[in-house]
Amino acid sequence: MAQQAYLEETDNGGSGPERRGSRFRRLLDRLTGPWRGDPRIWRRGLVLAALALVLALIMLMHSRIPNAIGNLGSLTETFLPWLGLLVPVLLVLAFVRKSATALIAVILPAVVWLNLFGGLLTDKAGAGGDLTVATHNVNADNPDPSETARDVAASGADVVALEELTSAAVPTYEKALAGTYEYHSVQGTVGLWSKYPLSGVGPVDIKLGWTRAMRATVTTPEGQVAFYVAHLPSVRVKMEAGFTARQRDKSADALGEAIAHEPLERVVLLGDLNGTMNDRALNAVTSQLRSTQGAAGSGFGFSWPASFPMARIDQILVKGVEPESSWTLPETGSDHLPVAARLKVDTSS
Repeated sequence: MAQQAYLEETDNGGSGPERRGSRFRRLLDRLTGPWRGDPRIWRRGLVLAALALVLALIMLMHSRIPNAIGNLGSLTETFLPWLGLLVPVLLVLAFVRKSATALIAVILPAVVWLNLFGGLLTDKAGAGGDLTVATHNVNADNPDPSETARDVAASGADVVALEELTSAAVPTYEKALAGTYEYHSVQGTVGLWSKYPLSGVGPVDIKLGWTRAMRATVTTPEGQVAFYVAHLPSVRVKMEAGFTARQRDKSADALGEAIAHEPLERVVLLGDLNGTMNDRALNAVTSQLRSTQGAAGSGFGFSWPASFPMARIDQILVKGVEPESSWTLPETGSDHLPVAARLKVDTSS
């Protein structure tokens, strides 16, 4: 009797997994019903299939795209995650076109994108750490430096780096941050504020002719850490020249050389690098240091432009310390978002 009741229930729509499976089959029938028996489903959409394969190749072989013409490779790598938006577009077009060939082809770029960026979609933040750091390009044209300084100090960071400081605004930032940070140094257009003593402070030559990078030793309760602050030159996209980044690339190489000669084992780089971790032009830096966002963040952590972030060009990179969490801070009066991270300096335990 129980078996008969079960069969009757199943015949009437059923319940549980059987019913859900039946709903899925009905939905699939609605989507694919008009295609069945149509031999053209394999011949249609060949152009869409080709576009899907090209998209997959671009993402898979992005490091092979040459920079000889307008730094096209670096431009592609800067906005590489956004290429994933083309996958659902191609998927919809494949359905509209009723092309089985295109549908199968779209699977390839989807898999490549997930392989590249799927790990960023999970929350890797932990609760540990003994040092909080933050960095912010405050924008030379910031209309309210005092408020921006207070916003950054409110993050609870123990060490703060600021970039794009003007000589006129420096006293404002110094006054606003004095109550939170006992120690600080400004070198050219970058500065470092710390709750812990600074030593070995000085500019870092990144081949610009003026100072946009510095180094200092911060003596934390867990030991000494070398801090670098850098603001690499801006890049531009011009119709006649493409992605102009030659000066940025030259400065990145110089910064990487300075870090390579750093005597301390524990290193933190804070700053606006005007490039993402995918950009090969930053290899001199990124080959030595790891990103806190990639190791302990949630999502992509885009920081620029503040109104609609599209790329993470503001970076916290480390060596010899363990990233525990990484995040972006709320918008200030700048065109960049501040970024912060919690680090474990004492990695012996």
